[in-house]
Amino acid sequence: MQDFPEARKAAYKLEIDFGPEIGVKQSSVQAPGAHTKEELVGSLVCCVVNFPVKRVGPFESEVLTLGFKNNAGNGWVLIEPKKDSVEIGGKLQ
Repeated sequence: MQDFPEARKAAYKLEIDFGPEIGVKQSSVQAPGAHTKEELVGSLVCCVVNFPVKRVGPFESEVLTLGFKNNAGNGWVLIEPKKDSVEIGGKLQ
């Protein structure tokens, strides 16, 4: 996880492991203000993996990480399944 200072809005660069079938993908998320980097490391998130790659400045976001707009209006609260309740790379249906 890294800060993404080149983004127009505050964002992080994530590397997300989807397991052996899909592999590790990167995503840009506008989560600062809703999440700290420390709380996101090692957490599970929900993503759309079959959208085209989106260029965000110099960065290629390979998956769309899902979340809700923060009530405070700064950042997105990511959808985080409880650990040990889903398998890595599992499908949302």
